[in-house]
Amino acid sequence: MIFNSTEFLIFLPVVFILYWFVFNRKLKVQNFLLLAASYVFYGWWDWRFLSLIILSTFVDYLVGLRIHNSDNKKIRKTWLWVSIIFNLGLLGFFKYFNFFIDSWLNLLSSVGYDAQSVWTLQIILPVGISFYTFQTMSYSLDVYFKKLEPTSDFVSFASYVAFFPQLVAGPIERASNLLPQILQTRSFKDTQGIEGIRLIIWGMFKKVVIADSLAPMVNAIFADYSNQSSGTLVLGAILFAFQIYGDFSGYSDIAIGTAKLFGIELMSNFKFPYFSRDIAEFWRRWHISLSTWFRDYMYIPLGGSKGGKWKSLRNIFAIFIVSGFWHGANWTFIVWGGIHSLMYVPIFLFGTHRKYLHEIAGQHKWFPSFKELIAILVTFTLVTLAWIFFRGESLAHSFGYIQTMFTNFSTVIEYKRGIVYCALLVFFDWMFKEDERLRQSWLHGWLGKLFFGLLIILIIDKFSGYNEFIYFQF
Repeated sequence: MIFNSTEFLIFLPVVFILYWFVFNRKLKVQNFLLLAASYVFYGWWDWRFLSLIILSTFVDYLVGLRIHNSDNKKIRKTWLWVSIIFNLGLLGFFKYFNFFIDSWLNLLSSVGYDAQSVWTLQIILPVGISFYTFQTMSYSLDVYFKKLEPTSDFVSFASYVAFFPQLVAGPIERASNLLPQILQTRSFKDTQGIEGIRLIIWGMFKKVVIADSLAPMVNAIFADYSNQSSGTLVLGAILFAFQIYGDFSGYSDIAIGTAKLFGIELMSNFKFPYFSRDIAEFWRRWHISLSTWFRDYMYIPLGGSKGGKWKSLRNIFAIFIVSGFWHGANWTFIVWGGIHSLMYVPIFLFGTHRKYLHEIAGQHKWFPSFKELIAILVTFTLVTLAWIFFRGESLAHSFGYIQTMFTNFSTVIEYKRGIVYCALLVFFDWMFKEDERLRQSWLHGWLGKLFFGLLIILIIDKFSGYNEFIYFQF
């Protein structure tokens, strides 16, 4: 089931009514409803893959208890490796098996050996597997490092793993944030509910009106890049930058807003990343749950920035390459991650990677300084160029797109309507830049009602009820 579907428009109010008015007297019963609803939500896509998420839940539930109940370091580490091997093995088989086989066969072919793809399997990638495996694995890691005590309540733990608002595309929640909320009694709060509805509307606008409108333009440009002018190709890259941002951040907003309707607060996953002034700030604002996951469970355990410059550079390259590979079984994602690591290295070496920790344009200022504006435009340009590899079907396709963009010089630009959609999103993002949760004071009055009323009209006009989110494929 996807958020922008007629099924979800029926599913959400039904679960909401049952949750608050029928099963609200006992926490365990309420959590059981939450779990059942989450399994229905996930199983709507393909019920057969429910077995994977249930198995992953059971393994890490058991591992957490085993680690906690042992004082023997060797036994604790053994159980931790059970979690890591199981989750990465599950992810590796379903997501990367064919990639490694095909890469091996291509390598053999390049040296003259005629190899056929006899080992390739018709594997269906389960929706959300990259997200829930990382979520359950982080639970075991937190228990191992004694940052969290495990729960013996299996239903509550399973609800944490399968919580439907963020199950298939994040945010990748930590047990330390989400699990305590599931284990404690919840009450409906009007303010929280209103904030949730606002975020759902805003997320739907970004997905249905912006991202889904840009998608056909992006597809047409990338599919026929060799016959496009350089100006159109530049525009195509920019349109994709806003398509993927509207699509993915839209999902996160809907997820956070939906969770609020059930009395649960999820972490922010996007904080206006295209207003970043360097690549380090971009990664503090883009897909925050993933970047902090790699920071806490990979970068820091590898030594972080404490082992000298060379080891730090090794760690930086490692997390960006792995982050790219996490996104998909294609060399394009690895190159995309590598490009971001190369952009990050200079500011790390000069010690400016933590330069922009303050709010863009300062508090309550309408415009950025000229220096900030230049920094934003440079960062956005670099990020957009890297997006070409993220969107490209292959390395040859991506390099061909860039080559044509820099050789077929022409200013003929179509799809001018796409520029309007991008400008609209930039304008609204700038209005909300001080709080991604849309808690600005002006939204509480008649102007806010008018604004969200207009968004609802636009959503209804563009609603199709079938366009999947881009990150479902990851």
